[in-house]
Amino acid sequence: MIAFLRGTLLDKQPNQLIVDVGGVGYDVSVPVSTFSAMPDTGREVKLHIHTHVREDAICLFGFATPEEKTLFEKLVTVSGIGPKLAVTVLSGLSVADLVAAIRSGEATRLVKVPGVGKKTAERIVLELRDKVEALAAGAAAAAGQPAATALSAVEQDVVSALVNLGCQRAAADAAVRKARATGTPEEFEPLFRRSLELVR
Repeated sequence: MIAFLRGTLLDKQPNQLIVDVGGVGYDVSVPVSTFSAMPDTGREVKLHIHTHVREDAICLFGFATPEEKTLFEKLVTVSGIGPKLAVTVLSGLSVADLVAAIRSGEATRLVKVPGVGKKTAERIVLELRDKVEALAAGAAAAAGQPAATALSAVEQDVVSALVNLGCQRAAADAAVRKARATGTPEEFEPLFRRSLELVR
């Protein structure tokens, strides 16, 4: 099984990276937090990998930090949560916020993530509350990102990410505009998270 990749970033989308390792291009699904941590294409990247094997495919899920990978692997142990939904959950909430919500039993925060219903959110809290303690200290340091220079491409990436998570494009456009109007920094991750809260 592939557990780690180091190579050249060939292409990046909000939910997907292509990494060249020794002439082989690996297609890696990633959460928004990992995407926002990636350098420009052509630069070296390092990813912690979870290899998911199905009857018809081998899928790679990549993470910028060991904490993200660990939390992903805990999420997929919850009944009703597959790898794609686990990535969506990690895209909707930072590691710090997700760990805090689970520890405090705030299922309502999880329900805001597309694809997570009330029962699924309650299962996440119930099944993982005692399993995330080791992540709590490290997760706190992951909260918050510095603001970046405003770029129109950032808003387009946020809209793309919301659509990939199942939102209607019109609703995604409106949410991004509203997020910017409320003073959210034009950095991908905070703008994405704020837009996700506002999407209808």
